[in-house]
Amino acid sequence: MTAELNSFHRILEVEMLPVTEVADGRFDGILIVASPYYVHDLKEFSRTLTLAIELDNGLRTEAGVIPLPNYKAGRLIYSPVGCVDEDYDDVRCFRKAANIGIRRAIKAGVTKPMVILQNHPQFNNGSLITLVGVLEGLYVPLQIREKDPRKIHNITSLGVYSKYHDEIDELIQTASLLETGRRIACDIGDSDPERMAPPKVEQYITTIFADTSIKIEVIKDVKEFAKSYPLFEAVNRAANKIERHHGRIMFLEYMPKEEVKKTLFFVGKGVTYDTGGLDVKINGGMAGMSRDKCGAAAVVGFFKIVERLQPKHLRVIGGLGIVRNSIGTNAYVQDELIKARSGVMVRVGNTDAEGRMIMADILCKMKEMAVNAVNPHIYTIATLTGHAVLTAGFGYNIIIDNGPAKKEKHAQKLQLMGEEISDPYEISVLRREDFNFMKGQGVGDDLISSNNKPSSVTPRGHQCPLAFLIMASGLDKHGSGHEKPLKYSHIDIAASTLNYPNPGTGAPVLSLANAHLLNLEHN
Repeated sequence: MTAELNSFHRILEVEMLPVTEVADGRFDGILIVASPYYVHDLKEFSRTLTLAIELDNGLRTEAGVIPLPNYKAGRLIYSPVGCVDEDYDDVRCFRKAANIGIRRAIKAGVTKPMVILQNHPQFNNGSLITLVGVLEGLYVPLQIREKDPRKIHNITSLGVYSKYHDEIDELIQTASLLETGRRIACDIGDSDPERMAPPKVEQYITTIFADTSIKIEVIKDVKEFAKSYPLFEAVNRAANKIERHHGRIMFLEYMPKEEVKKTLFFVGKGVTYDTGGLDVKINGGMAGMSRDKCGAAAVVGFFKIVERLQPKHLRVIGGLGIVRNSIGTNAYVQDELIKARSGVMVRVGNTDAEGRMIMADILCKMKEMAVNAVNPHIYTIATLTGHAVLTAGFGYNIIIDNGPAKKEKHAQKLQLMGEEISDPYEISVLRREDFNFMKGQGVGDDLISSNNKPSSVTPRGHQCPLAFLIMASGLDKHGSGHEKPLKYSHIDIAASTLNYPNPGTGAPVLSLANAHLLNLEHN
């Protein structure tokens, strides 16, 4: 792992240099991300840009390289954000344009670009998100770094200039911090099913948190699965015949040195490959299912930002269910009855609804801990349903609150934090019908894990699984009308991370960091 991590850090820690002189000879390209309607603000380059746009109208919507004969850098890479509609556009236009721009610079052979940050009257966070987009464009997937280093870009340093920001160093540090967490999420989430099979996920996580403040517990004993996490054990059963696919349950914990004032619990779905089990995915439905571990990956990415920031009053606990949903004679099956950790009897309805199965017992464990925790809030994060993609469309997280969280308007607050940081949310609501749908239908069963159809053809197909998680974990005993109400929110990231083979996004690391680590005044 040593060589791999050295590669990781070499690419991650691109030297970012705040500079004061645009004409500095250290740089061989200048990258500008701006609207064509605001090029007049770029006094040094406005004439050059205006003439170039007049000559090539395509520069209003597409990135291009423009000669700069009077500057040592020699060339300007202009990546337009396009015409911004103040009613419907959001700050992602800067992230996308910056990503495209830095990739265009790489194609042009630039090795030391300087990014000139611009203000936009509608987006206060535009400069930060521009840097986020640039760093995102510099990310090289883990397996490419390991298997074919020739495909790594040649960018060695990155200059950052702005006449609008006094705290440019702080802006750079924030962008680098966010990208650190996002890249770790992408390393885990985007790697193929063998490179990030459960034991290798464990290896990666324990390595990046070695000698840090993050405490790690790993459970791999099948007997312990059967005793304490029986729903997880059922999904793991077929994969457990293959040593390199043996499942893992991992717990991460950060404990602040000062008084705890808030406690966050995260449960992440880490299905390293989802075949659908015996309800096998057909018609090409398995493609991209190596990303079914992006929920767990996001939790790990968030923890890396926690480890870097060392928040003084925030305790964070994460539970990861890392497993392969395999096919075989030992696989769990429809109609099987399994008694969950909480004591409820679950009848399996569809083996392709494995995500809720692997999370429910871990969620129950978190519930047990949250009862005695200081100001707790529990999250599940998962690429849980195809229905989420149909509901929101690619690029959006879906957030659903339980009753106690809804009363605090948590979803609306997280949506605002997501909008600020280019990690947007759609809000869904739990209804009585969702709970009724998941109740048992046979003698002795309390719940069904799923109906017998895919979520994508099931009405309320992304809300019903949350009702299952609440009832299967025992969180239904901690609603608003109970003695110890617990806030719980579910984030379905299928629509924000599963757009395979497009690059991974690391969602929702940025929004969670913005909500809980960067904007402490909002908490």
